[in-house]
Amino acid sequence: QEQLVESGGGLVQAGGSLNLSCVVAESVLVLHAMGWFRRTPGKEREFVASIDSPGANAEYEDSVKGRFTISRDNSRRTMYLQMNMLKPEDTAVYYCSATGRRYSASPYKTDYEYWGQGIQVTVSS
Repeated sequence: QEQLVESGGGLVQAGGSLNLSCVVAESVLVLHAMGWFRRTPGKEREFVASIDSPGANAEYEDSVKGRFTISRDNSRRTMYLQMNMLKPEDTAVYYCSATGRRYSASPYKTDYEYWGQGIQVTVSS
C-alpha cells in the first residue's frame, strides 16, 4: 500500500495551471511537515515547496515563488500544490513527501521519511 499518493499531473501549455494533490494514508500515524520536490532527467531531486504541520507557514524555491502555492487540509490528510504561470522548465516528475518527526517546514530531502511514487508534469512551449 502506498502511503503517499499524488494526483493532478499532466500536460499543459506554457502559462497554464495545474493543481497537484497528495493524499496521506491512514497508516502514517504521525504526520507533521510536508513538502513537494521535483526531478528532471540527469538531475538530483530538488526542493519546490514545503509547509509546516498546521499549514501556517510555507517555504518556496526561488524559481517558483509567486507562481506556486502549497497548502494542506489536515482533516482530509491532503496536501496541494497550485501551479500557475507554468514554464517549460517546470517540466519534471513531482514528488510529495511527509514527515512525522519535524513540525516546521523544511527544504531538505533528508528531513522526510515518506515519499510518493511521483507524478509527471509536462509544460509545452
